[in-house]
Amino acid sequence: MLKVNLHEAKANLSRYAKQVKDGETVIICDRNKPFAELRPLAKSRRPSLKRRKLGQDVGKITLAADWDSPATNAVIADLFNGSE
Repeated sequence: MLKVNLHEAKANLSRYAKQVKDGETVIICDRNKPFAELRPLAKSRRPSLKRRKLGQDVGKITLAADWDSPATNAVIADLFNGSE
């Protein structure tokens, strides 16, 4: 665990962020009094970096034959323009 004062943390944030990515915890102090903790997120809360397979929902969604007709587009435009 590393303790740094606020001014130093602001000046060297990217360096401390790298240390946090590497698993270290950084305590941020104001006049040597701790007030915040910068630590890595738990693995369950980290966003997934896995790519999703394309086409996995093929056949699960159906659209009406007139989904892109001029009449449908006019209704949607009216909804966005507040004309109802």
